[in-house]
Amino acid sequence: MRAMWKGTVAFGLVAIPINLYAATENKGVQLRQVHEADGGRIQYKRWCSVEDAEVPYAEIAKGYELDDGRMVVLTDAELSSLPLPSQKTIDVLEFVPLAAIDPLFFDKAYYLEPQKSAVKPYVLLRDALHKSGHVAIAKVALRQREVLAVLRVHNDVLTMSTMLWPDEVRTPDFSFLQEDAPQVREQELTMAGQLIDSLAEPVFEPDRYQDSYRQALENLIEAKVEGEEVTTPPGVEQTAEVVDLISALQASVKAAGRTKPAAKRATVRKDTAEKKPSAKRRPTRSA
Repeated sequence: MRAMWKGTVAFGLVAIPINLYAATENKGVQLRQVHEADGGRIQYKRWCSVEDAEVPYAEIAKGYELDDGRMVVLTDAELSSLPLPSQKTIDVLEFVPLAAIDPLFFDKAYYLEPQKSAVKPYVLLRDALHKSGHVAIAKVALRQREVLAVLRVHNDVLTMSTMLWPDEVRTPDFSFLQEDAPQVREQELTMAGQLIDSLAEPVFEPDRYQDSYRQALENLIEAKVEGEEVTTPPGVEQTAEVVDLISALQASVKAAGRTKPAAKRATVRKDTAEKKPSAKRRPTRSA
């Protein structure tokens, strides 16, 4: 992995120099816009709507559009002069239980690696966090923007998850919230609880799930590369609206009882299949 940011974790009077790495990556198949007739790539030019001319990258600045359509131009020099106290520092502010933070606030995840001179204080903070059962709330500036962040331990590594500010989380405004809630019968609630129990697992195992759409898209691309006939997989059948809630819940509980062991067996078969080298060739970026 390549470090995308270097700075310091400020933990009271302790300073821990760290390297920051993106903890996640998008595995989706990247598709480009092309001309359908000949496959030529569609390109976009930096075009000035006032001069009706192409603008070189060096002359491009940032702007804020007012309600009346006028534009406030902000240069890179002006933006860099704005105060960012946490520009190179992850400043720990307080410690809270992880359960006290709504996941709705989480944004992006990063790994924190200690620099060579900071392994001991890094391990100190890591072990202290793990023992306390708390996470650290911090402030940090990334890409000229100050954000809240959460520091916690994952697989013996300190991780940082950036957070949204409170005014960036929308308040749900739906008409049904102002209406009288429909009455739920006790039998319906009991059946819903049984369905939850039948699908419950002690831990979350993400390896049990896979991106079926991405696999189908990769197979489609591979078939086109190899010149094979492409067949359209059958879609998900549309079901009629279920009126009897109890019947639907009972059917769901029965279905969950049948499919849950099968899913586990499928997981075992998947793990076994992974030991054998695959004969399929994944599509390359150039393809």
